[in-house]
Amino acid sequence: MTLSSISAVARRHPQLTAGLIVVFVVLAFGPVGTLFVDTDLARVGSAEPNLSPSLEHLLGTDAAGRDLLAVMVAGTPLTLRIGFLAGAVGLGIGIILGFLAGYFGGLVDTLIRGAADVLLTVPGLLFLVVLATSLRTAVTVDMMALVVASLAWMLPTRTIRSQVLSMRERAYVQVARLSGMRGLEIIARELLPNLLPYLAASFVSAVGAAVLASIGLEALGLGPQNEPTLGMTIYWALYYTSLLRGMWWWWAPPIMMIVLIFIGLFLVSMGLDRIANPRIWKVSS
Repeated sequence: MTLSSISAVARRHPQLTAGLIVVFVVLAFGPVGTLFVDTDLARVGSAEPNLSPSLEHLLGTDAAGRDLLAVMVAGTPLTLRIGFLAGAVGLGIGIILGFLAGYFGGLVDTLIRGAADVLLTVPGLLFLVVLATSLRTAVTVDMMALVVASLAWMLPTRTIRSQVLSMRERAYVQVARLSGMRGLEIIARELLPNLLPYLAASFVSAVGAAVLASIGLEALGLGPQNEPTLGMTIYWALYYTSLLRGMWWWWAPPIMMIVLIFIGLFLVSMGLDRIANPRIWKVSS
């Protein structure tokens, strides 16, 4: 791909380009930060506690004696890991169930749609809180992602099912049936490729929802206690009343990073949605 073609794509899809740049900056923050910051300072007692920002500690330290810049460098990739893993698992289940229900219909559709509809009526945060508190072992980052993914598949299942329902009666699907292709083969070779832009936008949305859910649980103290994720950093800031003590450098950086993550994901999702639904965007504009 030449530089001119890349610039042409960037001009056609400015929101997608801006979102990808923001997401890339956030993704690179951890790996690049480790080249300049010693992440061992993110451990409890590694520095003098309650220090305000200075040349030695650019973002200060918290009440547990952790350098907050090191916490941000170590914690941002962990939060993104939870979001990407939970989003991938939830969307993966939604893709399988949505395609099966939408294409085959009948009893399969009734069972899958019924399960998704019933579980969508369950208060998500309440269910996640109960599930997280029932875990008797120490919560890890991967376990946290699976907890969030447990309620991340219903909405993708419903939306993908509706997309497949509108596609399965189209001419190219009928031709594929007449040529002797079986159901799963039609799904893999005809339906799935046509839904890739929509699935990409759905994945970005799923990652954003997973990050939000994980931060909500962590802010309640139900996350990985020994990991410096962004949500757990906010929890400890609330636990030690950093707002009342005027320690803005404790709670402001993780909140700013979370806002940056959601801005990037929102722009990417909007850009992909423009690609997946060009007619809708032309009518609205």
